[in-house]
This record gives sequence, C-alpha cells and structure tokens, in this order.
Amino acid sequence: MRILITGGGGFIGSHLCERLLGEGHDVICLDNFFTGSKENIRHLLGNHRFELIRHDIIEPILLEVDQVYNMACPASPLHYQYNPVKTTKTSVMGTINMLGLAKRVRARILQASTSEVYGDPEVHPQTESYWGNVNPIGIRSCYDEGKRVAETLMMDYHRQNNVDIRIARIFNTYGPRMAEHDGRVVSNFTVQALRGEDITVYGDGSQTRSFCYVSDLVEGLIRLMNRDNFTGPVNLGNPVETSILEFAQRIITLTGSSSKVIFKPLPADDPRQRQPDISLAKEKLGWEPSVDLETGLKKTIEYFTGVVRGK
Repeated sequence: MRILITGGGGFIGSHLCERLLGEGHDVICLDNFFTGSKENIRHLLGNHRFELIRHDIIEPILLEVDQVYNMACPASPLHYQYNPVKTTKTSVMGTINMLGLAKRVRARILQASTSEVYGDPEVHPQTESYWGNVNPIGIRSCYDEGKRVAETLMMDYHRQNNVDIRIARIFNTYGPRMAEHDGRVVSNFTVQALRGEDITVYGDGSQTRSFCYVSDLVEGLIRLMNRDNFTGPVNLGNPVETSILEFAQRIITLTGSSSKVIFKPLPADDPRQRQPDISLAKEKLGWEPSVDLETGLKKTIEYFTGVVRGK
C-alpha cells in the first residue's frame, strides 16, 4: 500500500515509518520538523519506497494514498505549551485537512489521540467509555482539547461522510529517538542521570504513569489500522502502573548514576494517575504490550548514552 504518515519525523512516527517500510509498503513521511527531527529518519532516506515531504498539515495538501496515520502534533507539555495556538491548529485544522484528503481519495485514516483526553481522571484505570475530567481553559488544554476535538471531527466525518476512521488513545510511550529536551519523565530522568545531575521530581513523586515501549505501541497502531469494522477509540498503552519516584530510582540504578532526587512543585493540571484499561485492545486487536519496563529502559538508556556522549 501507499501510506501517509503525518509527523513521520517524530519519535513514534519515525518508528512507524521504519516498520511499514519493512513490511514492503510505500511510505510518505510528512513533517514540518517543529518537534520532529531529520535525524530520526536519516537512515530511511536511501530507501526508494520512502518519500519525505516538508509540510505543515495546517495547510491542505493533495496526495493519493491508501492509508493515513495522522501522528502530527507536539506531544510533550514543553513543546505544546511553547506555541499553544499552533498546537490547537495542528489538532483541529490539521485533522480537518487530513480527513478531507481521506474523504477525497477514500483512504482509511487513523488519528493518534491521547490519554490526555481523560484529563486528571476520576475513574481508575481509564476505559474508553470514560468521558474525562479536563480543564478546558488550563495551560494543557491546547493539547487536551485539541485532541478531543480531533476525535469529534473523526467521528463526524465518519457519520456524515462515511470516512473510514480509526482512533487510538495513546498512553505514555518511550524508547529510542525520544527528543532529548522533550520535558517528559523518561527523557528528563535518563539525561539527568547520565550527566550525573539532580533528578527533578515534581510533587512528592507519588503520581503514577504507565510506560509503553515504542515497538509495542507501533504494533498496536498497525493492528488497529488494519482491523475491519472497528473505529475505536481504543486505549493503547501499558497497564503496569509505576510511581514517578519509583521510576526515578529505577533510572538511577540502571544508569549506575550518582544523581540525587530533588523535589519541585507539581505543575498545574498535572494528572495524579494515568493507567489504561486495555481490555478492548485485547478483545478487538489481540494486542497487549510484550516489552517489560527494564528491557525497554535499557534500550532507551543506550540510545540516550549515545546522544549525551555525542555532544
């Protein structure tokens, strides 16, 4: 097939490009490199089935494709709060443009949504039927509400125009090619530990996250895209919950670092708990994560060791 991946130069997008090329598909990578990096896809540029287009999905584009993975959007608070209006435009106008493309060429389109649609959840773990607890005027709302509107658009194009859609709600994902300065705990803690700097934990560290290794997530996305008669939304993430403090201590152990943990105030609207219920993914996709946290972290630390030493 001929497959378009918006945000294909990003962390998850680049792994998706690589996997789909490996399966023999023609891949068009669309990215404006606001947060993505050419380094992530440099090794793919020589592949005759890989095409790179520098483009911002806020602007329409005409392409002929069979499938669209709409992955484009800054995904870390540091990046999406840098230009919140742009973040909202990417989720809303970008999704409208990609849905218009999918409608015109009758392509199947997958929207990379997020666990952030659940906000600071009052239901634990989160199921797809939970509507969320989101602050619509907070500093994170450009991302949270942008993704919620993207889901609305997907469902409305499906109901009104019969566009073939898929919605994936992605939980915390980690692995090689994460941005060094993306402001999330895996990259922050790993880089700080490798440099022997203090590891910054916000709040008391009792808040929890669930970490899914990138190859597991990509497998889930591909299974969802190729599952007939199922739009989602479906949670894709690792249901094994870890406290942030426990996670920091694990990073220190695995890196052999002398770093100490320091505590700073919790940012506004930071979720206390985040854990996916993946019953639906198991039932509909036959999917669940297979890479345990220690194995995934060792690969991630190896990648960041190269990044830190390369400076």
